[in-house]
Amino acid sequence: MALLNDEQVMLRDMAREWADNESPVTAFRKMRAAAPAERFDRDSWGAIGQMGWAGVVVPEEFGGSAFGYLSLGLVVEQLGRNLTASPLSSIAVAATAIAMSGSDNAKQQWLPRLASGEAVATLAVDEGPLHDMKLGGSTVSGGKLTGTKPFVAEADAADVFVVAAADGLYVVAKGEGVTVTSRHMADERSHADVHFQQAVAERLGGPELTAQIVDRATAITCAEMLGMAESAFQQTNDYLKQRVQFGQVLSTFQALQHRMAKQFTELQLMRSAVEGALEAIDAGRSDLDQAVSLAKATAGETLRLISREMVQLHGGVGMTDEYDAGLYLKRAAVLEVMWGNSAYHRDRFGKLNGY
Repeated sequence: MALLNDEQVMLRDMAREWADNESPVTAFRKMRAAAPAERFDRDSWGAIGQMGWAGVVVPEEFGGSAFGYLSLGLVVEQLGRNLTASPLSSIAVAATAIAMSGSDNAKQQWLPRLASGEAVATLAVDEGPLHDMKLGGSTVSGGKLTGTKPFVAEADAADVFVVAAADGLYVVAKGEGVTVTSRHMADERSHADVHFQQAVAERLGGPELTAQIVDRATAITCAEMLGMAESAFQQTNDYLKQRVQFGQVLSTFQALQHRMAKQFTELQLMRSAVEGALEAIDAGRSDLDQAVSLAKATAGETLRLISREMVQLHGGVGMTDEYDAGLYLKRAAVLEVMWGNSAYHRDRFGKLNGY
C-alpha cells in the first residue's frame, strides 16, 4: 500500500466526499437515462474542472498542479467507486502526451485548456477490437493523418485527439478530416469509431513516446478498476450482513465467509499492484512497463472475480437493473479488455522478463 503525504490524503478524502455526495451511482443512472451525446454530465464535469483535478498531472507552468500519477490515481479511484462518468482519465493521459512532447505549440495551445477542464482530449491508439501495439493502419504524409481508430473512449466530446501512428504520436484537433461515429456499448459510456481522412496532424514524438503514454493510460485505468472493486466488495459484504435466509443472516454461513475472504485478499493484492504501477510512473523507474503489466493483469482478474461474485451473492435481485451489481459487471467487462486483458499482460510480463 502506498505511503501518502498530507496533500495526497487531503486530495483523496476530498474526491471521496465529492463522489459520495455529488456523484453517487444514482447520478450515473440519471446520466444514462438522459443519454447526453457526450455520455457524461457537463455540470459535474465543470465541478471537477473547478477543483483542479483535470490538471493534476499537468505542469504548473501550464496551469496544472503537477501532483503526479499516484495523486491522479487516488482521484480516479474514488470516482470509480461510484461509476462516475467523466473524461478525467482520458484528458490526463492525453495532456501527459502533449507535456512530454517536443511541441511547444501543442503545449501552449492545449495544456492550459485541458488543465482547467475547458477542453476534452482523448487517446486514439487501437486499430482493432483487441489491444495490439502493431500500428500499421494509420499513416501520416505531408502533415496529414489518415486512418481509423474503432474504439476510442470519450471521443464523443473530444476537442482534440492524441493519435498513434506507426511512426509515433500526433495531435489532431476536431474538425475537418475527423469523423466521429458513436458506439453503443454495455457500460453506457462514450466509445466511438473515429475516422481520420487527411486531417491536419502535429507530431508529438516517436514510438517510444507512444509506449510510455499507453503504459500511463493502462495504469490509470487500473485505478478506476480498483475503485470499482473496492465498492463492489463493500456493497456485497454489507448485503450479506443484512440479508436473512433460512432464518439466519447470510454472513454467518461459513462458505460465504470463505468467498468474501478470498475477495478481500485478492483486493489487497490488487491495490498493491496498482499503486505500485502509479508510483513507478512518478519515480521514472526502469521497470515501469513490468509494473504496469502486473497491475493490469491483477486488476482484470480481481475485478472480474469481485463483480461476478457481486451479482451471484446478491441472488436473484443481482440480475435486475434496480440493483447496481449489473452496472459494475458491465463496466468491468469493458475495462478488462481496454489496453489489453489479463492474458495479454501476463504474456507481456513474461516476455519482458525473458520468458
